[in-house]
Amino acid sequence: MFKEEALDKIKLRKAEWEKEVVSKLIAKNPEMKEEFRTGSNIPVERVYTPEDIRDMDYLEDLNFPGEYPFTRGIQATMYRGRFWTMRQYAGFGTAEESNKRYKYLLEQGQTGLSIAFDLPTQIGYDSDHPLAQGEVGKVGVAIDSLEDMEILFDGIPLDKVSTSMTINAPAAIIWAMYLAVAEKQGISFDKLEGTIQNDILKEYIARGTYIFPPKPSMRLITDTFEFGSKYVPKWNTISISGYHIREAGATAVQEVAFTLADGIAYVEAAIKKGLDPNVFGQRLSFFFNAHNDFLEEIAKFRAARRLWAKIMKERFGVTNPRAMMLRFHTQTGGSTLTAQQPLNNIVRVTIQALAAVLGGTQSLHTNSYDEALALPSEESVRIALRTQQIIAYESGVTNTVDPLAGSYYIEWLTNKIEEEAKKLIDKIDELGGMVEAIEKGFVQKEIQDSAYRYQIEVEKGERIVVGVNKFQIEEDLSKLNLLKVDPTIAERQVKRLEELKRRRDNLRVKTVLDDLRKAAMDESVNLMPYFLEAVKAYATEGEICDVLRNVFGVYVEKIIL
Repeated sequence: MFKEEALDKIKLRKAEWEKEVVSKLIAKNPEMKEEFRTGSNIPVERVYTPEDIRDMDYLEDLNFPGEYPFTRGIQATMYRGRFWTMRQYAGFGTAEESNKRYKYLLEQGQTGLSIAFDLPTQIGYDSDHPLAQGEVGKVGVAIDSLEDMEILFDGIPLDKVSTSMTINAPAAIIWAMYLAVAEKQGISFDKLEGTIQNDILKEYIARGTYIFPPKPSMRLITDTFEFGSKYVPKWNTISISGYHIREAGATAVQEVAFTLADGIAYVEAAIKKGLDPNVFGQRLSFFFNAHNDFLEEIAKFRAARRLWAKIMKERFGVTNPRAMMLRFHTQTGGSTLTAQQPLNNIVRVTIQALAAVLGGTQSLHTNSYDEALALPSEESVRIALRTQQIIAYESGVTNTVDPLAGSYYIEWLTNKIEEEAKKLIDKIDELGGMVEAIEKGFVQKEIQDSAYRYQIEVEKGERIVVGVNKFQIEEDLSKLNLLKVDPTIAERQVKRLEELKRRRDNLRVKTVLDDLRKAAMDESVNLMPYFLEAVKAYATEGEICDVLRNVFGVYVEKIIL
């Protein structure tokens, strides 16, 4: 993009500037650190010039928005045509309470729903299971059966909203419940839009809500790919998630590398099943974190988009441009929220949300300021939503596409993150792929080491967290209006479950569960139609998962030292 003669001149002039100007200033007023680094420990120079991106080719490396390799965004007009989906993650207690919160958020201008499920639901246990005690409705909504799902979406037409569901091990079952509700509303599957997270590999790496071993879990995922491609064409049947990898302590570079490596494993599994990546590749979606290192986060999103496009084109021979696009949802960094001076979190979330927008996200959840202390209150979730709306309508950053493109630092950092992430992906390939790398503990150890380094830096004061290890104050948090979950939720949920089991046709339930058991034993059978029949018979999630546990077995985590 630059003439060699001009670059050589810039390089010479920079050396003169450092000698004649910088060195004299530093002698009088030293810089605050000997070395500046990004959150991923990438050294940052004092200033960047065209010489730092001398090998960059605009059309090859950037191109125009909506054009391969999609560095500048997947849509030609981006937010000039429509804003990202404003999707607040919410769910607590019973289906009735969560339904009220969803309607409130939609009234406040939210444009998509994002469902949080409680821990028992996430790991395939009904609310009356002994392991569910103390957890029912605590970190999300309790969903035991189709009846709960019907209540959850009562008065919310499913063809008018886009719904994201953070569910993984039992994702196919929960999705079947959603599809059954759509049927009851008279809505055909081809009208439905949304996403199931359905990303089991990151559960083994970072989050822990797995049920079955990797092989049958991958089967469930590819079954949803196949079913969705045929019958629910607007639905994203997976959200390949770097968010939880980052929350576990990964750096921005590791987040990109491990997320895309998971994506590679899913594409390989689907191709092995006989699916066409030019088709199912269009419904792959991704889920990234947004942390505090503002410029690194923007570069991270751009690097991930370009790297994935290359992977799909060069590694898998994809020819459909839409199947090369990395479409992603972003959530601001939960692990960055502090219980100390919680109102400071509004500022953190604003910075992170702005990074996501400048990085070209397709949808966004902004965390609430009180989430380090409790589930968000109506006030805090409204402020979080208003943060997105102010960025969209008042900041001006949506007026032009990829406004930071051409910044010498942003382009250099985008290249650097892509380069370092590619090295990690190559290492995973050497180990035999992502499943092998997980089983050998490579990925887990990389994340553990990064988390440990970060914590040591905080404790030594080398990394400042405002209000935590610097600028502390005495404060009384009892004055905050925190949300308190009704302690009788579990009792009420269990009672409803007991009544359901008395009312339903239990002979039919036994029949559909037996059919499911036989189908699960045949690897060539797609299980989605069997899940649909089971949930429509009001078999519970726990009953369905128990059938699969008996056929597939359960996963036991290996200890990684």
